[in-house]
Amino acid sequence: MDAMIEFFSLVLSNPITKRAIKHSLKRDRDGVVKLDKYLKAYAYDEELSSLEFKALKKLIEAGLRAFGGREDLLKERLRDAYWRRGFISVLRGLVEFGVRKPFVPGAPFLIVWDVTYRCNLRCKHCYSTAGKPWKDELSEEEAMKALKILADAGVTAIAFSGGEPLLRKDFFDLARTAKDYGMFVSIATNGTLLTKENVKKLKECGVWFVQISLDGTKETHERFRGIEGIYERVIEGIKNCVEEGLITCISTTATKLNYHDIPKVMDLAEELGVQWFMLYNFIPVGRGDFEMDLSAEEREELLKELWRRLKATGINFMSTAPYYARIAMQEESSIVPTHFYNSNLEGKLKVLADFIGGCGCGRFYIAMRANGNIEPCVFFPLTLANIKDFESGDEFLRFWKENKVLNDLRDKDRLEICGECRYRYVCGGCRARAYAYFKDYMKPDPGCILVERRLKAKSG
Repeated sequence: MDAMIEFFSLVLSNPITKRAIKHSLKRDRDGVVKLDKYLKAYAYDEELSSLEFKALKKLIEAGLRAFGGREDLLKERLRDAYWRRGFISVLRGLVEFGVRKPFVPGAPFLIVWDVTYRCNLRCKHCYSTAGKPWKDELSEEEAMKALKILADAGVTAIAFSGGEPLLRKDFFDLARTAKDYGMFVSIATNGTLLTKENVKKLKECGVWFVQISLDGTKETHERFRGIEGIYERVIEGIKNCVEEGLITCISTTATKLNYHDIPKVMDLAEELGVQWFMLYNFIPVGRGDFEMDLSAEEREELLKELWRRLKATGINFMSTAPYYARIAMQEESSIVPTHFYNSNLEGKLKVLADFIGGCGCGRFYIAMRANGNIEPCVFFPLTLANIKDFESGDEFLRFWKENKVLNDLRDKDRLEICGECRYRYVCGGCRARAYAYFKDYMKPDPGCILVERRLKAKSG
């Protein structure tokens, strides 16, 4: 990815080439982005008469020669629609935003969509205060139109969340439609409804990544989630997903109520054979109160422990705690993850950290509420627009490019205290936490121990 960005950055410094690529990002008469057609033709060894296609083909071949890439591997990846979407989003980002640290794609790589707030649990930390559905949740017709707009805008992935998304009657239709549009589809679920039948339906409709919440041992999890007797159902749901061959992830939200149990959850994840472990950086919003939040010292020690444990296992790791990258750099400067750790990518993680950056809200992903309200992330209750405001993908892309809040969030140099930190491009602090504590997303993140030390020094 780094080599691709470096190569295309050089290419786009030529105004003629830049103009040609920009033209290929426009839609053809049938509404499909021209570049998507060209990449698909390249992937399947088809020849098109278009001069733009021939130029793009030569450009890709030159890039592969320059950076030692494998043509067969690139073609294999570009046969997947979501890989083409990612490729196009990178190019569009370079055209629209230039080479920036951290990188800003031309469209959100990910939309986290709370499709309903109906839920069968009563979790103590729920950011959406889920339980009953909202009266103004998008209808099936409105939800389908929203998917069309996001797909036309070039969004790469959709993560359905909630509430409990499996309680929405048209969920499988929405998931299938997102898949048919060429987006990577995932679901975040509490796991209680992952019967063998439902898991098969998930796979059939194109959901490949399933994130299942598990917050501790049986006692801790059931106390955390508010309903007794659900632990065994969740474990059974995890096993069903693994057996069906879905990419399975156990996720845990770290709070004062359960952080001592997290190593046990990680042991269980490895025992059950899941591929990923996800640690959520608790933000005091919704039902979650400030007393549940870890101190900066507790969070620091937990992330250090996770780093040491994950180095010794084969499991992959993701976290919404942006300081994880900074901790990894301090612990072992030769290996730098960002929000994730994948043992197969050790030699490339520094590059990926520079590319992906830290907090991605408003830059790599955004959130959508069940009523269509668009926010920087699910933990960041600041409404920027509503999906019903847009009639097309192009209108959505203008919003993505021009919205003031989104552009503020992308400028890590302007952040208070965090903007002076040497790790600002690979971390940048959690903007949702800054907003929760100070009602100002440009303020420092008090969840970081470096920020805490600076604040104490200023006040003392």
